[in-house]
Amino acid sequence: MLIYLQMIETPEDQSKFIIMYEENRDYMYRVALAILHNIEDAEDAVHYAFVKLAENIEKVDDPHCLKAKGYVVTIVRNRAIDVYRKKKAHPHVEYRDAFKGVTFDYDGENEVAACILKLNERQQNVLILKHHYGYDLKDIAKILGITYRNALQIEQRAKAKLRVLCEEEGISC
Repeated sequence: MLIYLQMIETPEDQSKFIIMYEENRDYMYRVALAILHNIEDAEDAVHYAFVKLAENIEKVDDPHCLKAKGYVVTIVRNRAIDVYRKKKAHPHVEYRDAFKGVTFDYDGENEVAACILKLNERQQNVLILKHHYGYDLKDIAKILGITYRNALQIEQRAKAKLRVLCEEEGISC
């Protein structure tokens, strides 16, 4: 709270801010958390709202009135909605070391598997994830951090190249 108070010049405005902070912080947090479903994002939205309140504290006449509470709740709600929309527009997939490269057991006798190993790494990953592990292309795209269309194109090229490799080895795929 000291950071916010340093932004405010007069002791009167500082006392108004302290009252609003203590009376509204929990409710503001619950509002943000209900929208975002993420603790860190909710805390960021509340922080943003308090910064805005500190910048505009002179506009608040009575810190106990419902209008003042509505003001800060509106700020935090709008910020939470903005964060939610931004995250929804740009989803993010967690990085996991398990998907750094996809591996599968190869005993040396499977000729098709030997041909798959001749493909580039990305093509191998798409084919192995789809046909060995049973993922669909949407999930594969998320795992590899690529678009669905890119995953589809990689799969098509991998299958075409695999067909050629199998023909060269005299294998029927």
